Amino acid sequence: MTQTIHPLDVVLHKRDGRVLTDDEIQAFIHALVQRTPQNQLVTDAQIAAFLMAVFHRGLIPQELATLTSAMRYSGETFDASPLHTFTVDKHSTGGVGDKTSLLIAPVLAAAGLASPTPSGVPGICVPMISGRSLGHTGGTLDKLETIPGFNTQLTLDQIFLSLEKCGAALVGQTPRLVPADRILYALRDHTGTVESPYLITASIMSKKLAEDLNALVLDVKTGSGAFMPTYDQSKLLAELMVQTGESSGTRTIALLTNHDEPLGRFAGNWIEVWECVDILRAKRIEDRHPMSADLIKLSNILSGWMLHLAGHAPTPEAGAKLSEEILLSGAAFKAWLRIVAIQCGDVSIFHDPAAHHQPTASRTLTATHAGYLASMDCKQVGWAVQRLGAGRAKPGDPVSAHAGIEMHAKLGDPIKSGQPLVTLFTEDVSLLDEPEAMLRETLHIAPTPPQLQPSIREVITLP
Repeated sequence: MTQTIHPLDVVLHKRDGRVLTDDEIQAFIHALVQRTPQNQLVTDAQIAAFLMAVFHRGLIPQELATLTSAMRYSGETFDASPLHTFTVDKHSTGGVGDKTSLLIAPVLAAAGLASPTPSGVPGICVPMISGRSLGHTGGTLDKLETIPGFNTQLTLDQIFLSLEKCGAALVGQTPRLVPADRILYALRDHTGTVESPYLITASIMSKKLAEDLNALVLDVKTGSGAFMPTYDQSKLLAELMVQTGESSGTRTIALLTNHDEPLGRFAGNWIEVWECVDILRAKRIEDRHPMSADLIKLSNILSGWMLHLAGHAPTPEAGAKLSEEILLSGAAFKAWLRIVAIQCGDVSIFHDPAAHHQPTASRTLTATHAGYLASMDCKQVGWAVQRLGAGRAKPGDPVSAHAGIEMHAKLGDPIKSGQPLVTLFTEDVSLLDEPEAMLRETLHIAPTPPQLQPSIREVITLP
């Protein structure tokens, strides 16, 4: 008779530094997804203890591979083979104002539907499984759900239809799709275990591998706004994810990207959608807002790698150029409208996205003296955005559609005394004071320009 594996024993073994067996890990994840209110196979306290044990003890490669696989197959998985396309996705480890998915998905969808494609090269489809706000960073699903009617909770059949009709789907983890991660993801935010490279790897890769991908491009943040506190830890995370993806048969590339300030013009929920729609609608470079330049550059670089891996560009650099051409041609905006429409979103809102931004109160911080915007703790900026109402204090909390910030300057910019630095938005005027104090504390103006890191620090691939 097979010996029963108790969840508490799994917790104790990992707490004490033992290597968990495949059976122990699989049994724990099975109990996690099979529990009901009437039959608590594993309790929230035991799940929290498991997360903390992994946070402190780590996982060896075999444990990490088994945990990722168990989570991947904890529910339904997607089968992309009937589409006869190259299935590719991108994922970010999370950042303040990081909205590249909202640009990349329509760019790749437009490229995949383009006719003619390079000789002998299959089309492209992009099944993007995204998450909600976590810690100091925003969530793609929260942003998308500010579009009236937009449905992120698609069934696998609906995902297939969206990919077949418009080349992309922007969805979340439903109870039947990677349910183990849905449970763990929510608890990590409130157990102090968000920053574990092993838990991040298992979370991201279980979702991505469940998409039946041919290739995956990872945006791993480093700098003051990243989950990982040091460059070496960010690099470790990138290496873990690349190794996990490649060992599962998915071509995986990771870019270590600098994140010392919010990405783009806005950080929040609806305002980030607004920013991306403005970019998608712009037909000339001159029509773009200058605060969005870094967002566009990073989006094109990531899209470029995806187009290259899919065979639509001979090099990543050629792919980035193609991405820019698709953006300015208007094809990506048309693809965006198709994606939103098939997921039941109201596309009429994009005729005047600025008009949909309706905060109850706003406040602008100005410079007290002249100089250069020299530094900021980007993580603290993210917490300020969260406390304006754009993030969550606990799982299940509602988020404000209109809370957030608008940046009026980037690191290294010359600053005049009295110049606007950042504008705060909220739907509750009582929430303004603390975020204002946090931002005033962290935005530093110096007499000389700072030394800035390049946007792409390193590209990680298997040897």
